[in-house]
Amino acid sequence: MVQPTGPSAYRAGFACVVGRPNAGKSTLTNALVGSKVAITSSRPQTTRHAIRGIRTTEDYQLILVDTPGLHRPRTLLGQRLNDLVRETLLDVDVIGFCLPSDQRPGPGDAFIARDLADLQRAKRVPVVALATKSDTVDKQRLAEHLIAIDQLGTWDAIVPCSAARGDQVEEVAEVLASYLPASPKLYPDDVLTDEPTVVMIAELVREAALEGVRDELPHSLAVVVDEVVPRAERPIDRPLTDVRVHIFVERPSQKAIIIGRGGSRLREVGAQARVGIERIIGHKVFLDLHVKVAKDWQRDPKQLQRLGF
Repeated sequence: MVQPTGPSAYRAGFACVVGRPNAGKSTLTNALVGSKVAITSSRPQTTRHAIRGIRTTEDYQLILVDTPGLHRPRTLLGQRLNDLVRETLLDVDVIGFCLPSDQRPGPGDAFIARDLADLQRAKRVPVVALATKSDTVDKQRLAEHLIAIDQLGTWDAIVPCSAARGDQVEEVAEVLASYLPASPKLYPDDVLTDEPTVVMIAELVREAALEGVRDELPHSLAVVVDEVVPRAERPIDRPLTDVRVHIFVERPSQKAIIIGRGGSRLREVGAQARVGIERIIGHKVFLDLHVKVAKDWQRDPKQLQRLGF
């Protein structure tokens, strides 16, 4: 690929961050953007949409697309999430493949590597392998991990990094940006994401609901924002927005987990999510949360469509 040269050769384009679930994709995306645009969780498979975050510098504008983790699907939802990732990969300028340093490359990574090899052959999209979570291992283990990554495929570059500690995040940005085409800026300087407000609200509520819950719940939880409306007859200097949200789970036992004893857990979810929502909207909000059971929604095409998948 011929890269632009000269002082006026501004670059702008799209980079997709891929990897198996819980590989550090969302944390890295947030670190690269310098602001929280993607939800993060210690639970795998928390990202459900391709969230765009935008990093703008004097030399380039890197538009990052954080995708759901590629995995062997067990439900219709899983298949649709994989399809979303593959559709996204067809429309980007460079791909960052995240492989966490605290885990040896396994069958899931090989599964993704084969997909990326097919894409490299078909569309010649550059792929940069990223050894994420480098702060969690010693130098010897990291060196072994980098060798294993090299043996997994043919990469345009390999970069170790730690989004949590900030190690090599700038280097990741520079390497990804080096593969962008010559282009003027695609977004204004102050824009960090192009996600609609309702999507960001839903993601913040889902992130709060996922904190400290059992392993099976992340796959069974969906959030739908029903309403975002300014409260009538409020003083101009003290606006208030009403935000009404439904949290859907698959079983009554999961509903009990989310609500907690006497509603205590749901109040915690609301308090945590409200902080991020007020930051997005710019003033105080009244957050009204309701939990409903939608039995086996991950396997039901009609319910998946109703929940936005």
